[in-house]
Formats: sequence, C-alpha cells, structure tokens
Amino acid sequence: MDSALLSPAGAAADFSNKADPMVPRPFRIVRRLREVDGCFTLVLESLDGRPYVFRPGQFNMLYVFGVGEVAISVSGDCRDPNRLVHTVREVGTVTRAMAALRPGDSIGVRGPFGHPWPIEEAYGHDVLFVTGTIGLAPLRPLIMEVLNRREHFGKVVLCYGSRGTHDILYEKQLHQWRGRFDMQVHVTVHSAPSGYRGRVGSVANLVKIARFDPEQTTAYVCRSETMTRPAVQALYERGVTADRIYVTLERNMKCGVGFCGHCQMGGSFMCKDGPVYRYDTIEHVFSVREL
Repeated sequence: MDSALLSPAGAAADFSNKADPMVPRPFRIVRRLREVDGCFTLVLESLDGRPYVFRPGQFNMLYVFGVGEVAISVSGDCRDPNRLVHTVREVGTVTRAMAALRPGDSIGVRGPFGHPWPIEEAYGHDVLFVTGTIGLAPLRPLIMEVLNRREHFGKVVLCYGSRGTHDILYEKQLHQWRGRFDMQVHVTVHSAPSGYRGRVGSVANLVKIARFDPEQTTAYVCRSETMTRPAVQALYERGVTADRIYVTLERNMKCGVGFCGHCQMGGSFMCKDGPVYRYDTIEHVFSVREL
C-alpha cells in the first residue's frame, strides 16, 4: 500500500496522479451500477495506465466532455489504485449528462482534492460513523479502511438513516457489514410501509441507543449541513466532545484548488481546507445562519 495513504491527517501528500491539478486525466467507464432512484455508481479505469491514489474523504472534479464538471467524493476502496469509484446523485446538468454515459464512454478526472478523514486520530478509540442516504458514499472508503485496520480500534459503529425503505444506499453491503462480529450497524428510515419491522425515526435517535464509550470515541459525520447540526447535538448529549467529531461539508465547488471562491465559508475554502473538518475548528462559523 502506498505510504501516502498512511501519512498523518492534514499533512500534505505528493500524489503521483496530481501533476497538474487543472488538467483532467482521461478515464474509461468500465461499469455502471444503478443504486437507488436518481443515484448511480461509475467504476472507472485510467486510460493513461497510471494508478490513482487517494485517501478516504477526498473528492474529484468529474468532467463530462462538452457539458462541464462537478465535484464528487470518491466512494471506492483506497487500496485499489486501478479502479476509481464514484457514486453520483442526479441533481443537475452535469450529473444528468453523466447518468446518460455507459461502459466504454470516457470521462475527465481532476484530483484528488481536499483534506481526508483523519483515520489515525481514532487509533485506540471506538469509532462512530453517522450518516444518511447519499452521505454514506463519502464515508464508505473510510469504513473500508477502518475495517482493513480493525485491530487498531475498539467498537466500530455505523448509524445510517434514509428517507424510506426504497432509498437505502449500498443495502447489500450494509447487510455484509451487519453480518460481521466486530461491527454494529444501525439503520433507520423516516417513513415505512405497514408491517415494516426495522427502525423508524431519525439518525440522532440511533446515536442515542448505539453502544460506545463517549469519552473514548471518535465520530465521523457525513450529512447535509442542516442535518449535521442535530447529529452533532446528539453526540454532545452522549458526551462526545467537539474535538473528537469530524464532519464533511459541501458547497458549490468549481475549481478544487481555492481559486474561484465559490465554496468559501468564513475564512475557509472547503475545496482545500475541507471538505473534512474537525468540528471544534468550525463551530464558531458553522452555527451562523446563512454564512
């Protein structure tokens, strides 16, 4: 495994696939998977033959030729440098054009960009993942890597929520993780049909019932900005402190390198200072409405 993957959280890394951050590398779509309604996964391989190295939590700018580009988190295994995986929600012009692509088509990739999830910070602690619906995609590389390094952690807990039973992302993999003896997986939905036997309610309620040691827990939260706040509040109520909570934030990223300013939040540019933040470093601005 590349030593860059093991560098300390926040440290600069010299990625061989990032020679010029503004020039897209050509990739071919080798597989396209339909996930849930309006959501699909692309499996890519490079046309130049060079491996692609990234760390969990980083994102790429994906370029649909003749249409434009959009920031998408990497959602595959960081230990497979020959396959680049992105799970995409179809929400705009670029992602709609991306949804029309098929195996054999080409796509441009710039990246990886941004600070990754700090895995080593959780060594010796319980690990708690809190997410919902599409938010599981940016967290999946981290979950995979934590399970690959399982001996370094205490309890590993995933709290995942979706709108309904029809849009549970990576449902098969959730069952696989639940089948492990060394991981707790809690799933809830906001609404369910009559007769549903699973949990119905908020992700915050899952945090309240999950088994972990709050004083020795590192939490990783990947939700929309509005849903991050109640998740963090639930962690506070359990006794997890802000310096042990990491969140990922998203804004309208256009360049990936802090030039355009579209993703600015206070004095921070999410594309290069984020998208992963330790919560105590942004709490003072994240709580300001409309900032």
